[in-house]
Amino acid sequence: MTSIGSGVMEIRIHTGVEHRVFYVAKFEEAVYVLHAFEKKGQKTSKRDLELGRVRLSELLAQRREKQA
Repeated sequence: MTSIGSGVMEIRIHTGVEHRVFYVAKFEEAVYVLHAFEKKGQKTSKRDLELGRVRLSELLAQRREKQA
């Protein structure tokens, strides 16, 4: 999911209803789930994409603070 950020991946879950999970697994200490949601249309909504971007940005900022 380069539209969200570098290293972000997507899991697609098909159960009659579509679900998506955005996550980052490039850090050795953890896999970080950025956003999980039920997909209602063919395209991923702008709201869901933006929420993933914001959460990735917050995660990266927290990691920078811990390293300082």
